[in-house]
Amino acid sequence: MGIKQYKPTSPGRRGGSVLDWSELTDKGRVKPQKSLLEPIKKSGGRNNQGRTTARFRGGGNKRMYRKIDFKRNRKDGVAATVQSIEYDPNRSANIALLEYEDGEKAYILAPKGLKEGERVMAGTEKVEPKLGNCMPLRNIPQGLAVHNIELRPGQGGKMVRSAGAVAQLNSKEGDYAFVSMPSGELRKVHLDCRATIGSVGNSDHSNVVVGKAGRNRHRGRRPHNRGTSMNPVAHPMGGGEGRRGGGRHPCGPTGKLSKGGKTRPKKKPSNNLIIRGRKRGPHVSGTSR
Repeated sequence: MGIKQYKPTSPGRRGGSVLDWSELTDKGRVKPQKSLLEPIKKSGGRNNQGRTTARFRGGGNKRMYRKIDFKRNRKDGVAATVQSIEYDPNRSANIALLEYEDGEKAYILAPKGLKEGERVMAGTEKVEPKLGNCMPLRNIPQGLAVHNIELRPGQGGKMVRSAGAVAQLNSKEGDYAFVSMPSGELRKVHLDCRATIGSVGNSDHSNVVVGKAGRNRHRGRRPHNRGTSMNPVAHPMGGGEGRRGGGRHPCGPTGKLSKGGKTRPKKKPSNNLIIRGRKRGPHVSGTSR
């Protein structure tokens, strides 16, 4: 999908850019499937007590959630035809509307190169490893690009779901497959976990320049203010004469240190399946690397 630049009629238009939606059916004018929609209630960053737990959120355009079939296990062995490639306001990737042979419809993440009218299938047997098909890792040939990967069998795809993301199935050993993640991490995934062939579409999403603050407000993102620019009543880093740097170690509005603190739980180690971490050097279980 290409990127469109408008004439610089304003400062926002001069610096901003948008996607041309050339990959979408009818340039994105297709209405979403009504049976696969459900309303979203916005929280504005507040919890059930009305207190702000996620700052700088609120407003934005009203959206309807598209129910995405991340599991791909309800229609094993049943072929489906791609009816349309559509825009989803709730994620960076595009989605594809499938219609199965029995008439049931479902949304999936649209892989790069999937076209309207093509046929896809999911299952454990008699499924070819071609674009858009979903199958267990044990049935996928080594070296293929995959996305929408499960962490546990039957759980549904949890990894590699954003626009342009792709992982590679490197090898298989015992009950596990070695998968290279987009972050550079090398992870072991059980062979019974399912994945979809191909990479996620809409790869130009990361190249779009917002251009003006109003577009972020439409997304529900309010202005993000520095703690040092606030009054001392609003933030521990606030106050002082001029543009004072705070005078203490960086912290959040509650006083919790914001740099160097460990955030991973101690009692639930999840590093035993990570062969190589995202950072340099081999991964050591129980550390932040």
